[in-house]
Amino acid sequence: MLYWLAKLIGLLPMPALHWLGDRLAAFWLHGQRRESRVAWRSLELAFPHMPEAERRTLHKAALQSTGRQMFETLRIWTRPAAENLQLLREGTGIELFEAALGSGRGVIVAAPHHGNWELLNQWLASRTALAILYAPPESARVDAFLRRVRKAQAHDGQVEQIRAEGIGIRQLFKRLQSGGVVGILPDQQPKQGEGVWAPFFGVPASTMTLIGRLAERSSAIVLFAWCERDADGRGFTLHIEAAADDIAAKDPRVSATALNAGIEALVRRNPAQYQWTYKRWSQQPEGSAFGNPYWPDCY
Repeated sequence: MLYWLAKLIGLLPMPALHWLGDRLAAFWLHGQRRESRVAWRSLELAFPHMPEAERRTLHKAALQSTGRQMFETLRIWTRPAAENLQLLREGTGIELFEAALGSGRGVIVAAPHHGNWELLNQWLASRTALAILYAPPESARVDAFLRRVRKAQAHDGQVEQIRAEGIGIRQLFKRLQSGGVVGILPDQQPKQGEGVWAPFFGVPASTMTLIGRLAERSSAIVLFAWCERDADGRGFTLHIEAAADDIAAKDPRVSATALNAGIEALVRRNPAQYQWTYKRWSQQPEGSAFGNPYWPDCY
């Protein structure tokens, strides 16, 4: 039922999907819903010196971008990948990905929650076999739905979905050792105690060590990639950048700092398209002046 509802909505033209996304954003904003409050607090943390009027403009734009992304994704999940990829223009750094594929080394694609990452998955799958690491949702039904829609959009079965669990991590390492490609969302908080503290927009953030460990042990090439929504709303532009060498450092804090710095740099170019509705800084180190900056207003 979830799939057919998504498919029905996905039949709408892109302007209609964006209209729905904007209406959802207005509901969040004017109703002071949790999404609006989380985004506002996140923007306060990331841009503490931004004038309030400018932050309010960014806040509204960020909510609209998140709303649009949600409805765009229903289209991307339920229409043929070849049709979806017609919306995508290849921008900067494509040669970096091609060179990495030809190097014989493994490739880690770090894809932050910026623009539309589901469209990025389809572009990657059109170029190579790909393993995507994902954190399974608590609901078994939602998990089954996500696996179905992502599998349906894979090119000739080229996408393998791997759960973020011990056996899955070992699968990723073997794939990278054999020169394969792995996609990871790098800006999710790990479980309490499983990450390291590294600055993100100047605020301590619990940060995954997985990308650094995989890169260091497998000598894989790490690239940042994102599909940014074009200003006219008609399509997207793909960007790819090389990660700093320190991302493969043996010291996990050095690696995590390089990871966050790379994400921050790309977000600052177009901050409205980042997913600020996620409580990125809810975990804080002991004694932090921030405490849990989202508590209690954002719960």
